[in-house]
Amino acid sequence: MAWRNSAEHGRAAELAGARLARQATASLAGLLAERGMTRKDLADCLGVSPGRVSQILSGDENLTLRSLAAVAESLNAHVEISFYDPSPTDNPNATASVPEADPARRFVPTYR
Repeated sequence: MAWRNSAEHGRAAELAGARLARQATASLAGLLAERGMTRKDLADCLGVSPGRVSQILSGDENLTLRSLAAVAESLNAHVEISFYDPSPTDNPNATASVPEADPARRFVPTYR
């Protein structure tokens, strides 16, 4: 697949990045809830201010792989990122002959 420089594809990449950031932060928020941790607890683990944690969890933050790794490391958690072929419902421009992706292989930041 070749990289495309059109404004339309740039916007699509921007939206996809925002969606991934929301998925990551939702997964992180779920982990915190399961562990009974507050944002302040996470801030203490990371050695940052609670305000910084709020920025991270807002979903608008441009998260890097390093920042995700730092969060996972501080929580003794695991992050997993997977690439897969999308199902036709994931990509309205895909043809119906594309087999549906295995739901178990969808991108979901996981922790262990």
